[in-house]
Amino acid sequence: MREALQRSGARVTGVAELSILLTDDAAQQALNRQWRGIDKPTNVLSFPQIEPFGPVVGLLGDIVLARETVEREAAAEGIPFVHHFTHLVVHGFLHILGYDHVDDDDATTMEALETEILGVLGIPDPYQEG
Repeated sequence: MREALQRSGARVTGVAELSILLTDDAAQQALNRQWRGIDKPTNVLSFPQIEPFGPVVGLLGDIVLARETVEREAAAEGIPFVHHFTHLVVHGFLHILGYDHVDDDDATTMEALETEILGVLGIPDPYQEG
């Protein structure tokens, strides 16, 4: 999280807390259905409790990952589980901070930041083909 905070430009103004939950596909599907209206599991969900790009202090929010989906995706992509897991935690944390990928410009910005953070952590670019 330190690299994501430093490279995102987020302003840490006090003690902060973030929860990360690793769950199964069934629980993730229920959350995805309840909060996004999509009735299927997904790899990561973020539930921010702070204003987008606001000060980082207090309860930041929750990141929920579906272990089975993350394992399946890592195997399908031929990458180590820990690399994919770390990528999704960084991705989820950037959502907590206010980043999104709704349109192409936002996606390009978010993906570049993810790639930069992961590179510092020694993880290859997850968006590079091949």
